[in-house]
Formats: sequence, C-alpha cells, structure tokens
Amino acid sequence: MQKAAPECERMAEDCHNFFAPPAIRFSRIPRDHVPDHVNDSTHMTDIPSRKPLEAPSLPADNPMRGFVPHQQLLSCIHCGLCTSSCPTYLETGNENDSPRGRIHLMRGVEEGRIELTATVRGHLDLCLDCRSCETACPSGVKYGQLIETFRVSDREKQTQAGKPAATWFEKLVLHELFPNRHRLERLLWPAWLMQQLGLDWLIEKTGLLRLLPLPLQRMQRMLPRLRKNEPNLPREIRHLGPVRRARVGLFLGCVSDAMFRHVHWATVRVLQHAGCDVLVPDRQQCCGAIEFHSGQRSAATERAKRNLSAFAEFQLDAILVNVAGCGAMLKEYSHLAPCEETDASLHARLQQFAGKVQDINEFLAGLNPGPLQPLPLRVVYQDACHLRHAQQIEREPRHLLRHIPELELLDIPEANICCGAAGSYNLQQPEMSDQLGERKIQWILSRGPEVIATANAGCALQLQALLKQRGLKIPVVHPVELLDASQRGLNREQFLRETG
Repeated sequence: MQKAAPECERMAEDCHNFFAPPAIRFSRIPRDHVPDHVNDSTHMTDIPSRKPLEAPSLPADNPMRGFVPHQQLLSCIHCGLCTSSCPTYLETGNENDSPRGRIHLMRGVEEGRIELTATVRGHLDLCLDCRSCETACPSGVKYGQLIETFRVSDREKQTQAGKPAATWFEKLVLHELFPNRHRLERLLWPAWLMQQLGLDWLIEKTGLLRLLPLPLQRMQRMLPRLRKNEPNLPREIRHLGPVRRARVGLFLGCVSDAMFRHVHWATVRVLQHAGCDVLVPDRQQCCGAIEFHSGQRSAATERAKRNLSAFAEFQLDAILVNVAGCGAMLKEYSHLAPCEETDASLHARLQQFAGKVQDINEFLAGLNPGPLQPLPLRVVYQDACHLRHAQQIEREPRHLLRHIPELELLDIPEANICCGAAGSYNLQQPEMSDQLGERKIQWILSRGPEVIATANAGCALQLQALLKQRGLKIPVVHPVELLDASQRGLNREQFLRETG
C-alpha cells in the first residue's frame, strides 16, 4: 500500500483545523503535474486510516452568520478528489484556491472562526464557478449553489452596511448593458463600422486602446468579427416535411443574440429539418446569470419572472437554448424561489419552467436531425463547463458531430478544465483567465484542428481572442453550425469561407 505524501497529510490537517488563508499566489503548476494525492495508482483507500473528521464543537452562544445554510457546508468529506479538476488549484497550487479549501473558508466565515477579509474574498472570487468539482465529487456536494449563495449573501450584507458592493464596471456594463440585447446590438453597430474601416486595428496598433480602463480594453480585444444586418428571428417558424414532431420555444439570451445571431438561425434551420415548429417569444429577456453570479439576486429573479410570462403564452414541448451558461441558469431557476418569500407559488412555476428547458445538443440527440452530407473537417470540440459539469451533458454534442460523414472529431487532454471565460470572469479576473486560456489553447492547437466547436458564447469569445492574438484564423463555431452546414450540403471550402 502506497503511503500518502507528507504534504498531503499536512494539507488534510490544515483543512481540518480551518487554516488561515495566505495571500493569493500565482505560482503556476506545470501542465503535466498531477497532485501527489490524486493519480492513477493512488486512491483514498491508500491513505492511512484516520478517525472520521467531525465538526468541531461550537459555543452555544455562537450564532451562524447567515451567509449560506450551515448544514450544506458539512456535506464535503474533505477527500480532495476535486482538486485535480479545479482550474485555479491547478494553476496556483494553493489549497485556498481549491473547492475543498473554499468550502472550509466559507464554513469558517459562517461559524465566525474566520474574518471575511479582502484576502478571503480574493480566494472566493477567484473561483470560476465552472463546477468541474461537482463532476468529480463522490459525495454530490452542490458546490455551485454554495459559492453562489455565499456571494449573494455577501453582497447583500455589504449593501445593508452601506458599502458599495458593485464597481462602476459591474453597474454600467454587466448590469445595464450586457443583459439588454437590444441596447447591446445598437452599441455594436459602430463597432462593426470600425471593423469594416480598419479603425479597430489602428486604435490598437497606435496604443490609443491603452487609454481605456483595463476591462474595456479586454472587451475590445475579445470582440468577434461582427456580421452586418442579421435579421431578427420571426415569432414563429414552421417545420419542414409532412409531420410535425415537436413544438419548441427558442431562448435567445443577450450577448448570444447580439453577437451570435447566426447561431440562432442555424439552430432554427436544423430544428425545421428535424420536424419542429419553433416559437420565439418577443418579450423574453436575459436569463439573469450575469446578475445572479455577481450577487444581484433580486434583479435575476425579476428577469426569471418575465421569462416565465414570455414563454407561458405558448404551449411548448420544450424550451431550447444553445448557450450553455444560459441553459444552466434556466434549469436552476427554482433556486431563486427562496428569494421571494411573498409568493408561495413562485417555486412551483419556476420548477415547471426549468423542467422544460433543454440544451439544443441534448434535444437533437434524441431526434434524427435529418439527412447529413459529408463535411471533411478536422474538428476539436471544446467542452463548455456549464454544459459538461452544470448540466452533465458531455456525450450528446460528440454523438451529433460523429454522425456527420467524413468529419473527424479530435479529443484533447484536460477536456474537463475551464478555458477561463466563465461568463464575465475574463473581464474581472484577467490574470487567471489568461493563464487558463493559454493552457486550453495550447492543448487545442496541439491537435491541429481546422475548426473549433464549442456550445457557449463566452467560450467562443475567449477562444477567438486567443487565436487572434496568435494571428490564426481558425473558425470557432457552435456544433449546430456544423450540423446546419452538413444539411445544406456545404463543402469544406464553402464552410471555411462562410465562417472565416
């Protein structure tokens, strides 16, 4: 039996004693490094037997701080299997930047054993909420709910104390601009014009871009090549063929509709060929993920109510979404219900809505999307975390792509590790986002793909920006775009020209 490494023993002891967190350290772990306590030949059964970890007794007069339900924090059994799946832990090697370490920090704060200092917040804010740890966890710890609830409670307590909980960037860009697809679309028109005139290149080369605040610089560099005058989707699109197989609603999102409307059109065409009527409610809004993940749960709840109302006017078999982050939020709408104690029926309505939500890959995998023509391309499929981990959808996109004749689907190492996009994370945590992006793009490029496919708008923006930095023109597309191209009979050159 292999003996556990001394540092593993010390780490477990530190966790048990609720260690005080050191400052954040960005000492990168080599890509081929595997933590000593997690490898192919070492299992938890190899670790010398220890007494079961028990929660230390608390004084009777020590009330909980009300950040997150205490009992949920006790579900972690400290096994450490999550650490090898955690992107930030792989980069820093700091236990406080692992899911296990963050749970201990949250528990220490909740029990009043650790002060919620800027350093503690730094470790918690560094979390991408990618939820890779949930896939790895043998105990079913709902880490995403823990970190999100803690962040929301922290923001609310800061607001109640009269402290500014949101920065100017969060207020103006994340909360006012991004969630409003019509406002964002109007703002993107001059950006499209600048791209056509080459002014965006000129501004960057002359250094004028550096005059902007860092988040705005990153926004400009992540802007994809915009398409002109893509028409809005009509309210109803009829199926093709003699038999209607389903009546579905399509969720548009905010950033996805403003920047990737061509993906919505590809989605509609594929659904038509699969025998589906597609309904597109006019009054639908942003899913609320940006606001909820930044602690604005009341705003997120209001958006959820409006989306309930928008889709309620249709009799639908399913509500489909082609953006992984939006889909994860929509499927977990019922978690917003406790925020609205005045409406006893809200939880049931949110739960019913969430039960109808399906990712487009998930839905199409259960149907025959129609005859497919050869499309000889080498394609890397990049897993979106909120599809693979939050929704547990891993096989379906690959299943669909493998059904395209002559398409070669390429696997990459560390497919379960986040690319660093994580919604607005790449704008708020640029250093870690860039490190993870570099890690991901190197694995992708090592396979020599002609096309990269991913099922999330944020991942697409991140990967496109990384390719643009290298001067590479590899298309980054949604899997449904490849299905659509195959159904339309495009050849390799036509597809690369259309998406390049």
